[in-house]
Amino acid sequence: MPTDYVIASWCYIISVLLDALDGHAARHFNQSTKFGAMLDQLTDRCGTCGLLVTLSYFYPKYMFWFQLSMAIDVACHWFYLHTSVLQGKTSHKFIDMSGNPIMRVYYTNRLVLGFMCLFNELFYAALYLLHFTPGPLLLGFSTFKLLAIVSFPVAVVKTGISVIHGFVASCNIGVIDVAERAAQREREANKKPQ
Repeated sequence: MPTDYVIASWCYIISVLLDALDGHAARHFNQSTKFGAMLDQLTDRCGTCGLLVTLSYFYPKYMFWFQLSMAIDVACHWFYLHTSVLQGKTSHKFIDMSGNPIMRVYYTNRLVLGFMCLFNELFYAALYLLHFTPGPLLLGFSTFKLLAIVSFPVAVVKTGISVIHGFVASCNIGVIDVAERAAQREREANKKPQ
């Protein structure tokens, strides 16, 4: 990734395309599993982190922001996925329709989810490519720079959605904790002699 942008870019593009296809294939063939959901999240986070580490070295002035983006992405998605499993959901994309409206739209509208994920990846990929080449020029303007500028607001919003993942997960784990403590108190009360 730090030296051969052509090979790295093709590997990244193929990875993103396969990531989009594997979920559709699993749902189509009714083969969605918790293992697949966790593996999907893990490979997404690892791929993005690898790119962000490289960008941190390419753009050291913005290293803190890349590190913050990684921390938010990994922590909030892990927490959200983990609480989804604790709730017995087969996928983190199954949303309680009475829950958070932003998460509901994010996970029930495939166009929104696809757009957000695509433009988030596009932002980081454009920054990566821009380190090596301006790309094709459009009216004398670097295409990769233009893509980075256009996709930047979406990347910021996507990070905000990751924070919402963390918030929703915190609320969900709180509900689980309260229910477990109530059940424990009830068991203890039933054990005491009357």
